[in-house]
Amino acid sequence: MSRLLQTVLFGVSLVTAGAAIAEEVTVTELQEGLNHPWAVAFLPENQGLLISERDGKLRLWREGKGLSAPLAGVPKVWAERQGGLLDVALAPDFAQSRRVWLSYTEADSSGKAGAVVGYGTLNNANNGLENFRVVLRQQPKLSSGANLGARLAFDDKGYLFISFGDNFQAATAQDLTKLTGKIVRLKADGSVPEDNPFVHKKNARPEIWTYGMRNPQGLAFNPWTKQMWENEHGPRGGDEVNLLRKGENYGWPLATWGIDYSGEKVPGSQGGEAADTLQPQLYWKVSPAVSGMAFYNGDRFPQWKNSLFIGALKDKSLIHLGVDGDKVVEKSRLLKDRGERIRDVRTGPDGYLYVLTDEANGKLLRVGLK
Repeated sequence: MSRLLQTVLFGVSLVTAGAAIAEEVTVTELQEGLNHPWAVAFLPENQGLLISERDGKLRLWREGKGLSAPLAGVPKVWAERQGGLLDVALAPDFAQSRRVWLSYTEADSSGKAGAVVGYGTLNNANNGLENFRVVLRQQPKLSSGANLGARLAFDDKGYLFISFGDNFQAATAQDLTKLTGKIVRLKADGSVPEDNPFVHKKNARPEIWTYGMRNPQGLAFNPWTKQMWENEHGPRGGDEVNLLRKGENYGWPLATWGIDYSGEKVPGSQGGEAADTLQPQLYWKVSPAVSGMAFYNGDRFPQWKNSLFIGALKDKSLIHLGVDGDKVVEKSRLLKDRGERIRDVRTGPDGYLYVLTDEANGKLLRVGLK
């Protein structure tokens, strides 16, 4: 059911250089009744936005017209625990190709699951995908429904980056023969770039860009530095924000600032640091349970220039980070008064933030400054 709900204000404390500054945020509820929505992607020329729901539905939402019926042609998904229909992203040449990329999960006959990435063509009526093609399957399938990752993001050269979680099999994140615990990089047509770091390395998957990741939940391209960033869940504590550098090892499970769910040291961990691994740009000792993220470089709200926004599931907030080159610092946590899990955040073409809440009655929110 589509309806425009009231706009409300929330006051939060923003700390910069030791000074507390009030940041009044406006929130407009654009849509409710979404079933655990996972991602949002904007169609050009104000044609609306695509929203994925974890149970396998892809919908179109348009201002004044509300939510469409589920689009046809979406592949069948394995919707258990954290699995289902996950990210949605438009190809950089969407205006010509009308190509829509999806990530989702499928299971094998043993019940083990993994992420799948592919694309279809959005028809001219905007009510279905045609000729859906699977491009990459996470191999091997090891997940019982946890640590799947599966975010998608394009850079300014048209390369597609994909995050794959470790499937709750930590040691595989260090194994270059497996697509678990990795960030991969593909060309826009799904083929492997020749300059990927492990293309000519024996016993390594050529798709891999970085490794040693645990459960990457956010992936975003910084438009002013032209760099790809990632965030990921730690175990018990140790959520991270990382700047992705070609061929590097990000440490999991050798290096982590979290502890095991048992309260003990993570098996195989050498502590917060380990030789030949990169440190995160930022980490949290207490996990907010990070999710989707977006850089802000819009003109509508100059106060948000050079900001990074990250959804938080457990903390039920929108984390506002300041970005200065390679450095990030937490400024505030927005929307905490709402008490809703934040799954995704994107910067809209109108300069507002668009946020999805991860609830059985999930919502699409438009967020700005007063």
